[in-house]
Amino acid sequence: MFIFNKAEQNLSPERALWLKEKRRADVLVMLTKLGILAAILVLWEVCANMGIIDSFITSSPGRIWGVIKGLYQSGELFRHIGVTTYEAVMGFMWGTILGTVIAALLWFSPFLCRVLEPYLVVLGSLPKIALGPIFIVWIGAGTKAIIVITVTISLVVTIMEVLSGFMSTDEDKIKLVRTFGGNKYHIFTKVVLPSNLRTIVSSLKISVSMSWVGVIVGEFLVSRAGLGYLIVYGSQVFQLGLVMANVFILGILATFMYLFIVWIESILFKNYNE
Repeated sequence: MFIFNKAEQNLSPERALWLKEKRRADVLVMLTKLGILAAILVLWEVCANMGIIDSFITSSPGRIWGVIKGLYQSGELFRHIGVTTYEAVMGFMWGTILGTVIAALLWFSPFLCRVLEPYLVVLGSLPKIALGPIFIVWIGAGTKAIIVITVTISLVVTIMEVLSGFMSTDEDKIKLVRTFGGNKYHIFTKVVLPSNLRTIVSSLKISVSMSWVGVIVGEFLVSRAGLGYLIVYGSQVFQLGLVMANVFILGILATFMYLFIVWIESILFKNYNE
């Protein structure tokens, strides 16, 4: 705290007051989020216990906790979490890397961009679950097929998001680099890429959700382990508590992954935010 206050000594009173109000607003937003979540869980539990809702169909926080506790005691919890998390992270990484690289290649070649743009739009609109069986036949049933499905779902979204940012780069900055004799490589590395770091980070946030969707779609189709497998198994044997418990775990994992991206964003753009 002493270090923090010492750092603020060089700020003007107005700037220090603004930072104080900003931190207070951030804390208030976080407390409100947690309060809403707690209220929903409490209301859900009360309604289930009072019979207002059918706990067999909707389950309840108490039942969900019991299922999670049972999975932990049996040693199955972290095994299934590990499988799904590995597939989601790999799909997220490859989707982001390939999407950004392809977007850069399309920016370098306007001709190729105009040729492939309608195909990207069509691929983005296709229901990826329909392509799942094809990937399974090509690649085989297993983790590789699930990762490919995940990459397919997040790839097109990343390409379109990043490419849109590249194309909307300030033309005046580009003209300035050209004036000093810069070629297209210099324009991309000195202007386009630095100007669109926020766009790339924003695409990461979108890819997080798409990656988890892709993993669950893949595990619905072919899997012997993972949270998606447990959801399918629970629905088949009418253990809806198991279904809801794994949906709850998925929500927690996706939240942590999203918060990790937000943390990276806060580090990259710290000087811009303060």
